[in-house]
Amino acid sequence: MSSLNTRSDRLWRSLEEAAAEPGFLASVAQEFPQLAASLGKPVDRRQVLKLMGAVLIMNGLQACGSKFGGELIPAVKIPPNIIPAMPNFYASAHVLDGYASGIVVKHNMGRPIKVDGNPNHPASLGAADVFAQAQLLDFYDPDRAAGLSRQGIPSDRASLEKALEAQRSALSGSGGTGLRLLTGTVTSPTLAGRIDAVLERYPEARWVSWDPISRSGVRQGAALAYGRPLETRLRLERADVLVAIDGDLFDTDPGRSRHARDFSSRRNPSRTAEMSRVYAIESTPTLLGSVADHRFIAGPAEIIGITAAMADLILGSSAADSGAAQGRAMAGVPPWLGPMVADMKAARGRVFMHIGASQPPRIHALAHAINEALGARGETFELIEPVAHMSGRQQELRELIADMQGHRVESLLILDSNPVYAAPADWGYAEALRQVPFSLALSRRADETGRSATWFVPRAHDWEAWSDARAYDGTAGVLQPQSLPLYDGMSELELLGRYIESAPADSEAAVRATWQARMTGDFEIRWREALAAGVIPGSASPTSHAALRAAPARTSPELPGGGADALSVLFRADPSLWDGRFANNPWLQELPRPLTKLVWDNPLLISPALAHELELHNGDVARLSIGQASVLAPVWILPGQARHCITALLGSGRRFAGSIGDGQGVDYTPLLALPGTPKLTKTSGHVDLASTVHHNLLLETPPEILRHGTLAEYRANPRFAADSDHEPHLYRTVPPGPAVWAMSVDLNACIGCNACVIACQAENNISVVGKSEVLREREMHWLRIDRYFEGSATAPQSFLQPVLCMHCEEAPCENVCPVGATVHDAEGLNVMVYNRCVGTRFCSNNCPYKVRRFNFFAYGREQYRPAESWNPDVTVRARGVMEKCSYCLQRIAEARIAADRDSLPVGEVKTACQVACPTQAFTFGNLADPSSAVSQRKQSPLDYAMLEKQNTRPRTTYEALVRNPNPAIAADLPPPAPGRAPA
Repeated sequence: MSSLNTRSDRLWRSLEEAAAEPGFLASVAQEFPQLAASLGKPVDRRQVLKLMGAVLIMNGLQACGSKFGGELIPAVKIPPNIIPAMPNFYASAHVLDGYASGIVVKHNMGRPIKVDGNPNHPASLGAADVFAQAQLLDFYDPDRAAGLSRQGIPSDRASLEKALEAQRSALSGSGGTGLRLLTGTVTSPTLAGRIDAVLERYPEARWVSWDPISRSGVRQGAALAYGRPLETRLRLERADVLVAIDGDLFDTDPGRSRHARDFSSRRNPSRTAEMSRVYAIESTPTLLGSVADHRFIAGPAEIIGITAAMADLILGSSAADSGAAQGRAMAGVPPWLGPMVADMKAARGRVFMHIGASQPPRIHALAHAINEALGARGETFELIEPVAHMSGRQQELRELIADMQGHRVESLLILDSNPVYAAPADWGYAEALRQVPFSLALSRRADETGRSATWFVPRAHDWEAWSDARAYDGTAGVLQPQSLPLYDGMSELELLGRYIESAPADSEAAVRATWQARMTGDFEIRWREALAAGVIPGSASPTSHAALRAAPARTSPELPGGGADALSVLFRADPSLWDGRFANNPWLQELPRPLTKLVWDNPLLISPALAHELELHNGDVARLSIGQASVLAPVWILPGQARHCITALLGSGRRFAGSIGDGQGVDYTPLLALPGTPKLTKTSGHVDLASTVHHNLLLETPPEILRHGTLAEYRANPRFAADSDHEPHLYRTVPPGPAVWAMSVDLNACIGCNACVIACQAENNISVVGKSEVLREREMHWLRIDRYFEGSATAPQSFLQPVLCMHCEEAPCENVCPVGATVHDAEGLNVMVYNRCVGTRFCSNNCPYKVRRFNFFAYGREQYRPAESWNPDVTVRARGVMEKCSYCLQRIAEARIAADRDSLPVGEVKTACQVACPTQAFTFGNLADPSSAVSQRKQSPLDYAMLEKQNTRPRTTYEALVRNPNPAIAADLPPPAPGRAPA
């Protein structure tokens, strides 16, 4: 450091600044990159004036940062049907692995800015999962491919058209010998028609349908049971008893949003006559297992044995010696199995047994036989004709690879699939692809497969082209474009059309032609009605009357090899990244995973017992080996994991996902589908894993946070969760405004799916901060879902609780703010005046709920989110201010303006989290209206306020959680104390 007497020609605030020490410059460069370059350099008068002007602007307008960079260019031609400042809404669908979920896209001045669910669509009923909502960022993703290429060299449309013409000519002469199509699951009637047309034109061609997150076991199990791959339509609202074995009803099932809605309708005893009972048997925690009344932990081999024992107990009456069958079934099985099966039999006709998609076909066939024997068909589920398109000339991916290796494939079209990354490495797809003379990959970006194919062609986003798709129950909807193409993309319909004729009909004409032949009456009227509603009436798959075959009841599932202590690995879809297709989406990368609260990583999930056995801690790097293949990965200890079971989440470790997803996490595909017993070995490495599980801890006694009890306790005392002086949590100080806003959250409905978190982020322009900032506890989500446990670490009970700003009547934050930045408005909302905030963070320190977020950096200007996707009705907060949930004040303002315009009372307002939630856990509204839904919810005997003894009088209250355990099983287990929250 220079001497204290050293003269400086500029003002300074510290010795480090005066001496321009490297450490100080590095610190300034991190926070103020524009100023760092000027430090230590001569400063002239012009530069001083610039800096002074910047300081004045930052002090006066620090909370009003510009959302856009560069010049603003007005529209040369205003889009049709645009009313300035008024939004437009257009129905469409989000398609994942072929199955559609209805959405409504909100536009502002012709620009898509928000996705919500379509209440008319049977798969969504107005809800929208995380993938549907994050579709907005995928649309504006700057890493989307803007041009096509040939062998990695940029090319043009004319060259592609010439190449396709040569292909069409050559294939016509050979009848399509050597032509293969590779797609995912196809439910689109129009795309199915194009595929069939290609196969008809080229009789020797073959079609391969393959998904990394496969449901082939489900289809093969149905084929074993009924002779063909029928599908099921569930009626969970009718189920008194639900048994899920390695179940994925809320995780990966095509109808997950609808299933969650129907499931939750039977879970709150204050609103349903009979509460359902849920059993979950699983090796690794799932969303359904987290909310089950009984969760039983079993390894993969044990699950197969338990299912076989259940089949013996339920189907054993058909055996010659039913007593011997029952004795055989109960040998070596857990003691809870008998009472559970008895409960299933007692609920005949009102029971359903669900099997996860990863289970083998024989287990699915057994489940069909059990459901039929218990009278579930026609009550809790229906068999329907296949929703996915089938063809007599289909191949499996392994067959395609064999043909490629044998030089029997001359031309390969890969439509929106990435097998070079996602297919098991041992299958050799990447090497086989090099043997194909002509390959064309149609994908949204130049991914691993696109870079390996002869031709890469950008795929048009679903919002840029016409198409259609079916929901889980077969109901069809039209995908209509939401924008002119941002890039020069091509749709699957357009590409396949060029293999049929030189000038095929465009995608809109093709979709119209599909439905013109199927709609009755005036087509134009029916067509416009279908576009407006988002569904095509009467298009659901018909019910099948196929009879159950006798074979499934006699099926003996094969047990996996290895001893009782042998390790097993479960490969599962990442709950945020799926199979890797969403790896470049920053919202989803930073979305805390429901079960671990991890972000930006996918470590191996192991049990506490295995961690103790191998002396592993969170973040320690281990080597997972199967045969000669191995992967290095950090580990994360997950309570409730089966002892010798390891879970590997797919979708990370991408090499060509984009600037966000490249290199994030670990790629486990080298270990997929390998025979042999896994081996886990500790190494010397360690990785810092970002998880929000320890962030925003509430250090209060448990009953003050999350209250829960049993159905028996509720029936004995419906107000068991309330304090002795309980009264409905209504306003004590009534605001002077025309409305009184409040919220109720039903803990019985929350399944922890994170739809509310993403909806809040999209609606309120909440920034992504990156892994390094999350490690410093600086994530910006306004809404979080806390996960608690009770009991032992090996087999705990799980509890979920959404937490957001409580909008307290006596808000502790307001008393300590020195500049009056957080205040109450006339309608009782706790609001933030961003221009006043100077970032003292006193309010955050004084908040007992820990729901405030501070902008340590200018996150809004980071390149994690394109400016075009911002919601123009919400301020983009700048560095140095505090922000939090506002009850979607912009939506309240919109309703207030409409009421003033029409001289009416303020109407219904729904927050973003409320709209997105598939289970309707959130209820928001006007407490001044006694007939409003929120007023009714707050009259519930289960209503309580979190941290009520703090006397903050929160306007957000909760309905306590009630579980319905089987008394015959619960008697053998230590029951939780009434009203106690998990440790």
